[in-house]
Amino acid sequence: MPLSGNPFPMTRPELVPARRYYDETFYQAEVDHLWPHIWQMACRLEMIPEVGDWIEYSNVGKSVIVVRTRDGVKAYENHCRHRGVPIAGGSGNAHGNCARSGFICPFHGWRWNMDGENTFVYGRELFSPDLLDRNELALKPVRCETWGGCAFINHDKNAPGLRECLGPVLDRLDAHGMSNVRSEWWFATELPANWKIAMEAFMEGYHVMMTHPQLQRSVPGLYNARYGNDTGGIGLPIDPDQSVADNIASQIENLELLGSGMAGMVHAKEIEIAKELGSDTVLDKLPPTVAEAVPVWFGLVQEAITRKLRERGENVPDLNAVCVSDPVSAVEYIFPHYFLLPFFTSYASYRIRPLGPEKCLFEIWSLTHCAEGEEPEVPLEPTVLPYDSQDFPMIPRQDYSNIPIQQKGLHSEGFEFMRLSKDVEGLISNYQRIIDGYIAGEPSSKLAQATRKLGGNFDGPIVDLGF
Repeated sequence: MPLSGNPFPMTRPELVPARRYYDETFYQAEVDHLWPHIWQMACRLEMIPEVGDWIEYSNVGKSVIVVRTRDGVKAYENHCRHRGVPIAGGSGNAHGNCARSGFICPFHGWRWNMDGENTFVYGRELFSPDLLDRNELALKPVRCETWGGCAFINHDKNAPGLRECLGPVLDRLDAHGMSNVRSEWWFATELPANWKIAMEAFMEGYHVMMTHPQLQRSVPGLYNARYGNDTGGIGLPIDPDQSVADNIASQIENLELLGSGMAGMVHAKEIEIAKELGSDTVLDKLPPTVAEAVPVWFGLVQEAITRKLRERGENVPDLNAVCVSDPVSAVEYIFPHYFLLPFFTSYASYRIRPLGPEKCLFEIWSLTHCAEGEEPEVPLEPTVLPYDSQDFPMIPRQDYSNIPIQQKGLHSEGFEFMRLSKDVEGLISNYQRIIDGYIAGEPSSKLAQATRKLGGNFDGPIVDLGF
C-alpha cells in the first residue's frame, strides 16, 4: 500500500482503477480523509425559514443539526453531551417558551436551545460539578456557511472557506440568480452503485447520443459531444440542411423534451414563452441563414423570458447579459457531491451521498424563481422512489438504467481501469485526482486551488492540478 494510505491511486490521469469504486479499503480512506475536510451541501435554506427551524443532515456516520438562529444559520454535532444519544432527527423547531422547547435527549431528558446552550440537566446534583461546565455541555459547533440558497457544513475547523474552495463558479451562478430560486419538488432513490459512479454519469455530454437519443437529431454525422456549442451554448446543434423554420421547430421540441425529462432544468413557463416565438411572424424577421437565425432566435427567447418573468414579479437575471458576462456550463459541480444543471432561469439540482462502497443516496430537486407570495410549499423530505420508477423524470431514469449495470461491470475479472478521453472526460480525472489529494494529505491551500479548476470543466480536458 502506498505511504499515502491510498490502495488504488491514479497513477495516470487517463486511467481510473476500477477498484476505487468498490474496494472497502478505498471507501474507508474516503470516509477518513475526504468527507471530514470538505464542504457538504446540508440543506436548502427554505427548509428552515423561521428562527428555531432545524433539520438533520447525516453522511458517512456523522449527523449534524442545521438550525436557523437569531444570529444566522448554525450547525451542531447531533449528540447528547451526556452519553452520546442523537438529540434530533428529521426536522422541527427549537424555538419557544414552553418547558419542553429546544432539543431534548430521548434517553435522560437533557435539553439544549437553538443556540446550542444546555438548558436542563436532569438530576444535576448527581454529577460532579466539573463535569457540568457550561461550555463543555454546549453542543459542539460545526462550521456552516450559506450560498446559493443552501447551507453547507464542514467538520474541519481549519479548512479554507466555501468560496475559497470553490472559486469563481459560485459568483457566476450567483449572477444567474442561484440564490433566489426555491425548490418545487424533491425526489430521492437508493442506487446500487458507488457514489462516484453516480456523480460521473453527469460529468460529460459524451453519453448523450446513446443514453438520451431523444435529445439528438436523426441526421447522420451530426453527433456533437460538446452538445450545444453550435448555438452559442444553448440547444441542439444546428442542421444546415434544414430550413430556418425546421431548425427552430427542432429547438422547441428539444426544450419540451428537456422540460419533460428534467423538469426544473427547463421550466414549463419558459417553454411556453419559447413556443410563442415559434410563429411565422417571428420567423420571418430572422436572418435568412440557419447559422445566423438560430442564435438570434435564442437571444429573442432569453429576452422574452427575462421580461415576462420579471413582469410576473420573479427576480430573474437578464439572461442575454449574464450569458456574456458570467457564462456557465451545462453542468456545474460543487465538489464533492452536489451539482447543478442550469439552462434559462431554472435548475435541476443533484446531491449524492455514499451509503457504503456500492450503494448511494441520490437526490434531485427542481429549482425555480417565484414571485413573492407565490412560493410553492416547501418539501421537508424527499419523495423516495425505486431507482427504476417511472415516476422519475425521463433523463435521470435513463441515466439510472446505466449506473447499476456499470457498477456490476467494474467487478469483471479483466476490467482494471476506466479509460478516459483526455479531451471530453477530463472532469472525471480531475475530480478523482482531487480525492487522491485529500487521501494523501495535500495542503488545504493546494486542494482548494485544484478544486476551483472544476468550475466550468464539464465536457472539459484533463488539467494540471498542481500536485
